[in-house]
Amino acid sequence: MTVHTLTRQQDLEGTPEEVFPFFADATNLEAITPPLLAFQVTTPRPIAMAAGTLIEYRLKIHRMPIRWRTLIEQWQPSESFVDTQIKGPYKLWHHTHSFEALPGGRTLMSDVVRYSIGYGPLGDLAHTLFVGRDVAAIFDYRGEVIAPLLAADIEARASSSEV
Repeated sequence: MTVHTLTRQQDLEGTPEEVFPFFADATNLEAITPPLLAFQVTTPRPIAMAAGTLIEYRLKIHRMPIRWRTLIEQWQPSESFVDTQIKGPYKLWHHTHSFEALPGGRTLMSDVVRYSIGYGPLGDLAHTLFVGRDVAAIFDYRGEVIAPLLAADIEARASSSEV
């Protein structure tokens, strides 16, 4: 089984304590996933995030409906969390999210995704033809939309705490 690794980092406005709540809300995955995937969180809300939380999703990959279930394996608020696929399109999906304080009240957010589609040489060919490109495109999209969504989220939380 070939395991692929995708790594992305993004410098975000706000401290890890300010940034983390946006990512702790599983429903925000809908907003940071490309619309083409028709991604929906199907787990009843609110979702209490912690180690051991199971989250279910429905999405479309190349118009094919997929159900996906992940487990939050590790949960360290304002520092990191890890989700792994229990059921879904990959043989392996292990996603580490980490948040590191930077000078000036900023945060370096890192995503490290280890994934495999399995199926030996056929899976390697599928990865080369489209899966690798698809996974990269999802995280490229996230890189474009997270900053403005996060800024609005931080502002909304600050406004609601002032009331």
